[in-house]
Amino acid sequence: QVQVAESGGGSVQAGGSLRLSCTVSGLRFDGSYMGWFRRVQGKEREWVSCISRRGRDTYYADSVKGRFTISRDNSKKILYLQMNSLKADDTAMYYCSTGYSGDKCGQAAYYSYWGQGTQVTVSS
Repeated sequence: QVQVAESGGGSVQAGGSLRLSCTVSGLRFDGSYMGWFRRVQGKEREWVSCISRRGRDTYYADSVKGRFTISRDNSKKILYLQMNSLKADDTAMYYCSTGYSGDKCGQAAYYSYWGQGTQVTVSS
């Protein structure tokens, strides 16, 4: 059984930083692109960032480019999302995803496995 678990969310003031982590069990960790998505209650899920299997290629939504950094440590089987210069608009539930099978890692439909999410709240 595949389990995906996010951690590291919390409350922070605008301009602050948080680092999210994601662990995966029951699946080969380095066998898939991985992604971060977020959702604000009442709105559609939004892609944030994704990373290739070995971490050499990274992709970002325009809204977070230059502020967020995705990385992965395949030896530790952990995916990270370093979030700097946080804004109130970044407030959302953040989800980690894996089990990718597609050609555009920014599309949620191509991911098979998701975590329960970790809440990030940024106060202005």
